[in-house]
Amino acid sequence: MKINVISDTLMAILVPAAALVGCGTPSGEAADDHISPENGEGNEAVKIMELEYREIGRSITYPANLQAYPEVHLSPATPDRIEKIYVEAGDEVAEGELLVEMDKTQLQQALIELDNLEKEYNRMDTLRKVESITQQQYDQVRSSYEVMRSNVEYLRNNIRLQAPFAGKISARYFEEGEMYAASPVTPEGQPAILSILQTDPLEALVGVSEQFLPYIRTGMPVTVTTDVYPQEEFIARIMKIYPSVDPAFRSFTIKLEIPNPKGILYPGMLTRSTIEYERVEALVAPPIAVLRQEGTNERFIFIEKEGSARRVVVETGERYDDMIEIISEEIEEGDHLIIAGQARLTDGDEVDVIQ
Repeated sequence: MKINVISDTLMAILVPAAALVGCGTPSGEAADDHISPENGEGNEAVKIMELEYREIGRSITYPANLQAYPEVHLSPATPDRIEKIYVEAGDEVAEGELLVEMDKTQLQQALIELDNLEKEYNRMDTLRKVESITQQQYDQVRSSYEVMRSNVEYLRNNIRLQAPFAGKISARYFEEGEMYAASPVTPEGQPAILSILQTDPLEALVGVSEQFLPYIRTGMPVTVTTDVYPQEEFIARIMKIYPSVDPAFRSFTIKLEIPNPKGILYPGMLTRSTIEYERVEALVAPPIAVLRQEGTNERFIFIEKEGSARRVVVETGERYDDMIEIISEEIEEGDHLIIAGQARLTDGDEVDVIQ
């Protein structure tokens, strides 16, 4: 009686354990097949999908740094004292906004002289009409008057520096009351009181491999991304294709225009520019259907044909959403691609398709 009790206890323990072992997944098998390894008749059970052509876009991606488009260094035409500066570095300005006023002394002197010359010109014009002066005397006064009027207009424009476009003040080099001496102060070695840059749009110069030259056209859209805003995509366009190839890098340069309406992109940012250069018909498959030969970079798939699995070596292209392009002369549209159960197969295995 005691021996029987022990036997019954062991059986109670061993039977569930054996059942657990029988339900295990073989090593190396895809964990998401969700089908039984066999159908009970010795054949492997698989799921398939029919290969079909889909239109896909081929693309290339290159890094590029953003640049201001354009950047202008503002300065008066002649040295003078700075009377008023209305902006600071970082301020946003509108097109035509007054930024700097220079000393008005020269302008006021010129206005007084212009007023005197205008009176003299009007007097000489009256005398000419009654033929009291020669034409030469009249022409001399008229010429002096025209020259001074042009000079006044020049000085009036010179003392008021306005924003040539909407943008941001990138640098301020002087303070009010200082003497602007037309000396180089910018990093580029140019004289300026202020620097202003346009931030919408921005531009970027991108080096593209020469093999893609036949595909690139002015006006093509380009998708620009940056790690700073990983969820954002900025749709740029190709503004210019430069007419030469760099012999050192075998590449040519294109210029992009990148809209920046939110103002979140800044000159100097590193971006990636993706150009879809052509659309083609290609065979695509779920990535899970593509296997890799252990210890190599060889990729292969299994095609079901007349109840057997045929192993086909393929090359892979780019991913498109949840699919990947597969390339091989041994596959064609309509073939039955095995998408589940393929991890257990070898070439020539008999299979049963599970609907």
